[in-house]
Amino acid sequence: MSQPADSSPGKPITYRESGVDIDAGNALVEAIKGIAASTRRSGADAGLGGFGGLFDLKGAGFRDPVLVAANDGVGTKLRIAIDTGRHATIGIDLVAMCVNDLVVQGAEPLFFLDYFAVGKLDIETARDVVSGIGEGCRQAGCALIGGETAEMPGHYKGADYDLAGFAVGAVERGELLPRPDIAVGDLIVGLPSSGVHSNGYSLVRRLAAEEGLGWDAPAPFAPEMTLAEALLAPTRIYVKPLLATLEATGGAADGPIKALAHITGGGLSENLPRVLPPTVAAAVDLTSWQPPPVFGWLARAGHLPDAEMLRTFNCGIGMIAVVAKDGADAVLASLTEAGEAPVVIGEITEPSGEKSSAKGKGEAWAVAYEGRLKLGSQE
Repeated sequence: MSQPADSSPGKPITYRESGVDIDAGNALVEAIKGIAASTRRSGADAGLGGFGGLFDLKGAGFRDPVLVAANDGVGTKLRIAIDTGRHATIGIDLVAMCVNDLVVQGAEPLFFLDYFAVGKLDIETARDVVSGIGEGCRQAGCALIGGETAEMPGHYKGADYDLAGFAVGAVERGELLPRPDIAVGDLIVGLPSSGVHSNGYSLVRRLAAEEGLGWDAPAPFAPEMTLAEALLAPTRIYVKPLLATLEATGGAADGPIKALAHITGGGLSENLPRVLPPTVAAAVDLTSWQPPPVFGWLARAGHLPDAEMLRTFNCGIGMIAVVAKDGADAVLASLTEAGEAPVVIGEITEPSGEKSSAKGKGEAWAVAYEGRLKLGSQE
């Protein structure tokens, strides 16, 4: 009886030879254990290597908590980091996009996990990325308790990799935001962004190409830096100033802060309506703040009107608080003491005009804008 053609002895084809290096993965875990340990906080021991990360809510001081979870990525901002080999801050962006979404519900971020997928694991690149994640966790006060590194040859090409982040926070029952008592006359307070943050980069990259700019060219809006350096400025993390201000001004249940909104994809136009009840609307004075110069360049390069800018980019406002008018001075003072530069940019008004298309808000009213953004000439 003849043998099957493929049954003859031959050299084993190992997992390593197929492109997956288990030893490199183990080496990375060892290399980043110190990063995880540096994010240690009450409730977490920041250890790595187990099948799951542990967190003790009681040990963190919570009595009757509600858990809040968020996950996100950094979009095509990642493409700039990969193309330029600048990986040190993209992890901060990853954490920021998750924890800023937690704090707007009044929650304290507790722990973070990352997913890092790559075609061929480069330990130095991975360590730079995770170092940024560790820095973001320290800024947010949460523990890096685990993650997943996936080496997938044939799926990702060259030096390409992808990132996703997962954060869990907690808030005492009854302290959740937004509150239902948002009313006409409440003020809208904006906190400055550090630039484009992590949204709109498909358009940013298209406009850079249209302008014929390489990533190593001087940034048109910041010529002392390369375009890549300027555009990779990390997303601001607003967690500690906001939590400190909530505590200092009476808490989320009874204090003057009634709602918070993280200004991400969709800009002011899409994100502010998401936290408002259908009984009110919002009016924003576009002349009340000065957007960073990058937004003037984007508007000019793309011939973009204010309406398109406001529904694509944060335009200089990365976080918004809806505040009772009689408590606004205390909120502004606390935020300033915490290192922020808050500015009153509008107020809550009676409903009028058009409905908003903001995701998840079937009855929200569109934001009414007054004036024009201080972007300079867009001709």
